[in-house]
Amino acid sequence: MQEQKTPSKITVLGAGAWGTAVAIALAHRHDVLLWGRNPEQMADTQNARENLHYLPGHPLPQPLKVSADFEAALAQVIDAGADEAPLLILACPVAGLRPLLGQLKGRAIPNVVWLCKGFEAGTGLLPHQVVAEVLGDSVPGAALSGPSFAQEVARALPCALTVASTSALLRERVVAAAHGNNLRVYACDDMVGVEVGGAVKNVMAIATGAADGLGLGLNARAALITRGLAEITRLGVHLGAQAGTFMGLTGMGDLILTCTGDLSRNRRVGLALAQGKQLETIVAELGHVAEGVPCAKSVRALARRLGVEMPITEAVAAVLFDGVAATEMAQRLLARDPRDELA
Repeated sequence: MQEQKTPSKITVLGAGAWGTAVAIALAHRHDVLLWGRNPEQMADTQNARENLHYLPGHPLPQPLKVSADFEAALAQVIDAGADEAPLLILACPVAGLRPLLGQLKGRAIPNVVWLCKGFEAGTGLLPHQVVAEVLGDSVPGAALSGPSFAQEVARALPCALTVASTSALLRERVVAAAHGNNLRVYACDDMVGVEVGGAVKNVMAIATGAADGLGLGLNARAALITRGLAEITRLGVHLGAQAGTFMGLTGMGDLILTCTGDLSRNRRVGLALAQGKQLETIVAELGHVAEGVPCAKSVRALARRLGVEMPITEAVAAVLFDGVAATEMAQRLLARDPRDELA
């Protein structure tokens, strides 16, 4: 692929930690606008030239525009010419995806690229399914995912991501815009595989954090990560994903990072569960969304409905929502007969 020479017009909708980090990374080479719905927060971000609430300590590049004006944010990409290769990036949690898409419906948006990971609560839909349901099939869409902590991306540390889309043109545009400096971007067409891997690894990180918090050791951690990958693959293939996708960045790569990295919010949920803390307290102390919490409930319901065996997910959901202690979760998993478990 030819390296893109003309800067793209890019709008990032969502000024949380990850949306801000992506905007920072792209603003060094492109015309980027970062939008957030809270006018006061965006004013503070503009004045301080850093996101004090979600990503403190990481200055915004001077060219990066900050706004709470939704119409101005959309105009950045809607009014752009084709040669400016506009990209509209949605940086909201899965819970906010459908409402945000509702604001885009009926508008002449060129494409949508989403960063969220998870299954929609209630429907069990993956993000690309929610996008298709709200916007239809006429708007090209892509999932940008992979092992990535916002703080490290904002610091321009090396990172590799995958963009998944059925549109070859959109895949090329995302790679051309985002690939460069210390950010590597690979492309594939397996949207189901990329999204399932990005969603369920958060559940596995809660399990691994709990095991580490209980002092079960590195052997147990390795076993949980490995068996977690088997669960993720099993569900993904059942949903139509390519098995090989789960050996890549958005499967094994994201799983390893989220299960072992100290910056992982979902891992921290597991560590706190091991201390006997209540879920409400844990979420309040985090101050950020831990997608593995609602995802555990959605994945458990989906797996049961489909008849897919997911014992680690079942155990995590039992601790989160059924009042089961983390110690009992570990005992249940250890007591399982491996001869009864799928490879």
